[in-house]
Amino acid sequence: MTSAAETTASAGTSPTYSLVVVSNRLPVEIEVSEDGTEGWRTSPGGLVTALEPMMRSTDGAWVGWPGIADRTFEPFENDGISIVPVRLSESELEEYYEGFSNDTIWPLYHDVIAPPRFHREWWEAYVRVNRRFAEAAAAAAAPGATVWVHDYQLQLVPRMLRDLRPDLVIGFFNHIPFPPYGIYAQLPWRKQILDGLLGADLIGFQRLADAGNFSRAVRRLYGYPTRGVAIDVPAPEGTHRRVIAKHFPISIDAAAYEELARRPEIQERARQIREDLGNPKTIMLGVDRLDYTKGIAHRIKAFGELLADGSLSVEDVTLVQVASPSRERVGPYIALRDEIELAVGRLNGDFSTISHTAISYHHHGYPREEMVALYLAADVMLVTALRDGMNLVAKEYVAVRFDRDGVLVLSEFAGAADELKQAVLINPHDIDGVKAAILRAVAMPRQERLRRMRALRRKVFDNDVAAWSSSFLRTLTEGAAVRPGIPDTLAGALKDLSRADNILVALDFDGTLAPHVDKPEDARAVAGTREAVQRLLDLDGVRVAFVSGRALVSLQHVSQPQTDVLLTGSHGIEVQLDTPEIELDLVTVELEQLDALARVLERIADSVDGTWIERKPAGLALHTRLATPRNAAAAQKSARDELGALLPGLTVRDGKDVIEFAVRSSTKGDALERLRRHTGADRVFYAGDDTTDEDAFAVLQPGDVGLKIGAGDSLAGYRVRGPEDVPLVLGLIADARAAVAAEREAAAGA
Repeated sequence: MTSAAETTASAGTSPTYSLVVVSNRLPVEIEVSEDGTEGWRTSPGGLVTALEPMMRSTDGAWVGWPGIADRTFEPFENDGISIVPVRLSESELEEYYEGFSNDTIWPLYHDVIAPPRFHREWWEAYVRVNRRFAEAAAAAAAPGATVWVHDYQLQLVPRMLRDLRPDLVIGFFNHIPFPPYGIYAQLPWRKQILDGLLGADLIGFQRLADAGNFSRAVRRLYGYPTRGVAIDVPAPEGTHRRVIAKHFPISIDAAAYEELARRPEIQERARQIREDLGNPKTIMLGVDRLDYTKGIAHRIKAFGELLADGSLSVEDVTLVQVASPSRERVGPYIALRDEIELAVGRLNGDFSTISHTAISYHHHGYPREEMVALYLAADVMLVTALRDGMNLVAKEYVAVRFDRDGVLVLSEFAGAADELKQAVLINPHDIDGVKAAILRAVAMPRQERLRRMRALRRKVFDNDVAAWSSSFLRTLTEGAAVRPGIPDTLAGALKDLSRADNILVALDFDGTLAPHVDKPEDARAVAGTREAVQRLLDLDGVRVAFVSGRALVSLQHVSQPQTDVLLTGSHGIEVQLDTPEIELDLVTVELEQLDALARVLERIADSVDGTWIERKPAGLALHTRLATPRNAAAAQKSARDELGALLPGLTVRDGKDVIEFAVRSSTKGDALERLRRHTGADRVFYAGDDTTDEDAFAVLQPGDVGLKIGAGDSLAGYRVRGPEDVPLVLGLIADARAAVAAEREAAAGA
């Protein structure tokens, strides 16, 4: 990703940008001063907080609607971010936004808690507005730029962008749940939505289950192959494009919330809130948009029953409910407000006293400072969502509690429950269960409160919003700096290579023939690889080998090689070279070192979420792909330090989100040298994506060809964007070799 906008204003055209964010709303909103002049101010919100620093450092642009209908605004700059407004009419807001987005998609994706409505004119408006956003993003994007599209209002934009600008790297993040197929299948335009999303290179979801629901819908409706997080989508000219569908749980700027909470004036405000509420023993707090997915009525019902049966009293416990206005013109929301306010009125009428109110209800939003004071004042936080993509309120409460006190009661149907397992988890539909959880929270001993909150805070701070955005963009842009297609210089080098008498085509597997996936056992080569390898095997004077850091048994399982393919595993420690048996020999002291190595790494992996151990014949690998960047770095450092002291003779090898320890030293360079000797190759082609492949690139000789897959520094002379390009490269070698054979045959005949 380049770091500056490519400005062509001098030529009479608009500037373009290397990073473009697209969302329904811009990160700014207009404000009118007392003298009637208009200006722009930055909107509060987690997404803005997450992306602001990155947007400034890359001279990025943000495309979206400015919040006012039927007005056109020219692009402008606000606080270091270029703003590209998209115009929407009042009727489009009614049909595209309030209609299709919020009265069709929103209830459908939230498990049909309210019935979705399907209107063709809403769909037509949705298509029309999505196209306008796509066109604006395409115009703002520099050649090869990264475009990150956000949320359910813009699900068609990725495909439209792909058609307009195939050079772009496109990501999409869905901030709300993605439903199971049985629910999703109700949507009349179900295939069109999937096709729109599949225009992206990376589709992010809040939960692992959401990503799985999406992949299953793709299999059911399109029949595309899916392996782990990877989906093979047909592309022009009979090729395939690899799309990744993966979960990236969003978070908050935890440090900023704690900083606010430590301010003396906010702590004083928290004390004032408690005093204004009559200094009850326990303050319970609910903070939600007024939405039927949030389970507000369920918590009010549970609280009312606890007051009715005498388990709680208004003198001891008060519930503060903040219900900020939401979609006030949409029918179900109007009815919900009436329902909630009626329930609050009845409960207060039945149980409030002159000095104590049962529920302190507030139908408006508050600035962040006031919310932080409320979080500090609250002893129990109630999050009773019936369905929620994440629910950042739960994380905000945890971040604010620097005193490590307070209890979080959290719905298991909120995405936050996947991470915040030390909360008191509930099923909000089970009113008796909610009542029991409230009583447990109110009576929880201080030591248990401190223990739970300490664990919750560690999770929130380790997985903050900066880690979320960097993880998504890092996954999206791996290889994105490389132009798509096969460079002409590479094609020429392959023709020269093909003229040698004996050629070795040696290939790394993970990240080269197959994309990286969360579960190594799910890795499979991209479509077309097997056919390309077979073409090479059928040619005289060509040998093919797979060179991997995997154990050879694992490599055999995932690669399913043809009989004539040579195999080396564990960085060359294991080989299978034209023999039915795997060659390996370890001495007693090496076996003892393996046992000690396993004990250390297993203990580290057990203590750090998102890490796991891969056993190899001569070593072990600690994988950190699913851990946060901070946890991954800490786990790798612990492993390196402990094993450096315990077993100083180990070979340590850094890879992509993995660190490997071996009791016998060998590299992919050693493996490639052995393969060269075994095959008697005059020329070698080697392709790899990882730092461990640099050892193989280092032993290439003049006339050999090294191919780096993806971005990053490398000794290889050539590179392509990703594994989907490798079968094309192998096909070029086969074509060139076949042409050479035809030339030689013709010359011999003459």
